[in-house]
Parts: sequence; structure tokens; C-alpha cells
Amino acid sequence: MDANPAPFLYPLEHSKILHLVRHAQGTHNVAGEKDHNALSSPEYFDAHLSPLGWQQVGNLRKQVHASGQLRRIDLVITSPLCRAMQTATQVFGSEGQINESEGANIDNSGISSLKCPPIVAAELCRERLGVHPCDKRRTISENRSRFPTIDFSLIESDEDILWKTDARETDEEIAARGLEFMRWLWTRPEKEIAIVTHHRFLQHTLNALSNDCHPSVKNKMCKKFGNCELRSMIIVDKEKVSMVCFEDN
Repeated sequence: MDANPAPFLYPLEHSKILHLVRHAQGTHNVAGEKDHNALSSPEYFDAHLSPLGWQQVGNLRKQVHASGQLRRIDLVITSPLCRAMQTATQVFGSEGQINESEGANIDNSGISSLKCPPIVAAELCRERLGVHPCDKRRTISENRSRFPTIDFSLIESDEDILWKTDARETDEEIAARGLEFMRWLWTRPEKEIAIVTHHRFLQHTLNALSNDCHPSVKNKMCKKFGNCELRSMIIVDKEKVSMVCFEDN
């Protein structure tokens, strides 16, 4: 048997390019690094970006412009948590709207979407649900006023009915939600999509999707995302069975 199997090809129409982004550093990340118990504090309810987080989105914005990625992206999907939506609007929104002096202001996010891909909020790509106030979202009514360029039409409930005070989502439940999210992506017409989401969602979703990959590729795919890190993947629909292969930038 050939120890070096031949490369394989898939029709382009059966694939999508995904740009996966973990949100920039949030205030809860700073507090949690010092004391994990801080994540249980109501002070970090729907945590917003830290000053370093605002610097990170500025750096990633420069990267997606310089690489030409922004021009190719058809759609941006974001978690409806504040830190993810701030990252999505500031990285993929219009030019000249970032005010570094107001970096800690969570209302500094309603920027123009002129000549930029549409941004849609989706519950399926949220962080692990339950217990931690930092992972509970605001009402959609409030978010619409804070993020007027984001489309919230996919979210049916104004209140956060998914987050529970006494039950934390399991690893298996996150992975199942991630697979449901990927199946939903196949119903979208867009071919190149940026997804702004969270550490645990990325970790468990990619782990579930990479079982058919070579161990070295799986290790690279599933390595922990840094704050505001972007990785590009190709997802392929092979006879309605999804397989993800890593694409070097």
C-alpha cells in the first residue's frame, strides 16, 4: 500500500471557506486569569472588550484588509454576546469608525456597514451556556440599539432563554450545538463566511469535526485559539457528510 496517498479533489460548489475568529480579550478574561471565581460575578454580565481587546481588534482589522480577506467575505456570523459583536463590527465593519480613546465604551459599536459584508447574529455559536453571568446575553431589544448594523432576525426570543442560573452546558452539548451550526451553514448561499465566536465553542466543535483528519492536522486545528485569533478552514460536503480540512493562510 502506498504510504503517501494521492491528494484528493472536491468540486468547489460543495465547499465553503470559513474564517474562524475568537473574540478579542474581554474584561472577564482579565478577571478570570487572576481568579477563576470572578467569572461567577454579576459584574461581568455579558462582558465587553478590555482596553487590550480593542487594540487586538484594530490589529486584526489591519490584517484582514492587508490580506484582501475582507473583500472576499460574503457574510459575517457573530455570537450575540457583547464581546463577540464588538469584535465582529470593529474588525469587519466600515473604515474610520474605531475610536481608541473610547475603547472601553460598549456603545462604541454601531458602526456603518457601507461596502462591508452583512453581519448576522446567531445563538448557535454562543459560548458555553449557563451559570457564568459573562456568558449571558442582553435582550435583543437592547442589542439592536447598541449594534444597529447587526441583523438579529434569526433570534426569536428577546430575552435570553437559553442561559440557566443552575446548569452549565456540557462538552457534549456544546459539540452537538456546533455540529448543528455547521449543518445550518450548508443552508446558506454564501461561499466565504467569517464566524466570530468563543473559545469553548471552537474547541469542542472543531474537535468533533476533525476526527477524520490526520493527528498532526487535528492537533493544529484544535489548538486553543488566542483572543482575536483568526484561522481559515475549508469545510467540504461529501455526500452530505461534513469534513473539515485545514487551509494554511
